[in-house]
Amino acid sequence: MGLAVGGRAGSRLAPYIGLRASRGTILRQVRRLPDPSTSAVRALGVDKLAARMDERRRRIDGASATVAELAAAEPLLEIPTRPFPAELEVERTVSPQGLVSFDGNQYSVPPGLPGAQVKVLRRLGEDYLHVLTAGRAVVAKHHRAPGGSGQVVRDAGHVIALERAVLASFSDRAPCKSKVRRPPSEAAIAEADRLRGTGTSGSASAERVVVDLSHYAAVADRLRTAPTPEEDHRE
Repeated sequence: MGLAVGGRAGSRLAPYIGLRASRGTILRQVRRLPDPSTSAVRALGVDKLAARMDERRRRIDGASATVAELAAAEPLLEIPTRPFPAELEVERTVSPQGLVSFDGNQYSVPPGLPGAQVKVLRRLGEDYLHVLTAGRAVVAKHHRAPGGSGQVVRDAGHVIALERAVLASFSDRAPCKSKVRRPPSEAAIAEADRLRGTGTSGSASAERVVVDLSHYAAVADRLRTAPTPEEDHRE
């Protein structure tokens, strides 16, 4: 009874079968019982279990076959020779020197693109990178330099095109004539005196200018220390 329902429930059921026992008595009797005998557990290997499972026959499309036979009929695909074609694409602005920065290096683009927004495309596993325009047109292809090496990679064609563009901007026309230096006229001097508010010549007005810094010094001394509330009230 103690094994079936436990101590508390057993003490309630005991009077119905003509017994008087508390729950503690029932539990002590349960503890006195010997441990049940157990047989040794035989360890089964996973490989043996898998072999036994593979030997079972399965019926697929009316034909009986094992898992091993099905696996042999469906071999795995070969390992790809190249990694998954993941691509890294970043947006860059062409510098006035016709260069774009990427991964700690600079790469050249054709002339005529300073300030333009381009995209640098690098595919995983490749040693080259491409520079694309907004319309996805490839304008440059460079061998990727080691990251962070600070190299400037220039294409020979870009260098030649840039030299031609620079040389084409030169002209064989005669240089501009030098500007003739003329002293200020009487009207210009009079207008300058009017703006100064002097009404006299420039030399006389310059001599009359007197800068007195005592007022600025007094204001600076006053601002060095913040006034107290009493001083503000007096003022």
